Amino acid sequence: MEYSIKKSLGQHFLKDEVILKKIVEALCNCQFKNLVEVGPGAGALTKYLIELQNINFKAVELDDEKVPYLISTYPVLKDKIIHQDFLRTTPPFEDEFVVIGNFPYNISTQILFKVLDWKQQVPTVIGMFQKEVAERVAAKHGCKAYGIISVLIQAFYDVEYLFDVPPTSFNPPPKVMSGVIKLTRKEKFIEFSDERKFSLLVKTAFNQRRKMLRNPLKGMFDATILQEEIFTKRPEQLSVQEFADLTFRMK
Repeated sequence: MEYSIKKSLGQHFLKDEVILKKIVEALCNCQFKNLVEVGPGAGALTKYLIELQNINFKAVELDDEKVPYLISTYPVLKDKIIHQDFLRTTPPFEDEFVVIGNFPYNISTQILFKVLDWKQQVPTVIGMFQKEVAERVAAKHGCKAYGIISVLIQAFYDVEYLFDVPPTSFNPPPKVMSGVIKLTRKEKFIEFSDERKFSLLVKTAFNQRRKMLRNPLKGMFDATILQEEIFTKRPEQLSVQEFADLTFRMK
């Protein structure tokens, strides 16, 4: 069976076997029994994942053309493919599961927000992103790349930037470098007063990232609190812990 590559779905298929093996090696350093691949595409990574012993495997694929291609190429996938949009699907397992994938670049950050919704079930994520996005997720406070996604993910996960992946590793080659990162759920989440408040605080702060915090946050805190020194800082200067601490003082 033949298949086409759909730009509309952000498809760049990984073809570099050395990189594929490095991703699988990173996965095999984790302990798990349930595994979900997001966007298997033509199965470059899938062919390694289905060989893992004593693992329950499922793949979520939106592309109508790729589903029959995958099943005809790898018959073992017959009952293991969830033909849906990952962003709209329900958790593929009742127990905990690891998420892995060469994520479609146009929805890669949304995939991470979906993982956050499922954080009680997802102890580990190993994913390929545009390098710029991967660096943002892994960024520490004080640097330019640090932003909303850095804070919201790092409240619940430790992030490790594993390695770069050049455009030549893909078909078709993307115009940008890529990067693989690993998320490991924290044993103890950072404490805040309320997750919705935390998310709102972080998003509001970074929506005006060049300004001192007291400008974007003035509606969220009493005027006396806003006089404190922390509110003269810009959002990228605050650690994840400092954002979490501020939630206890919000209106």
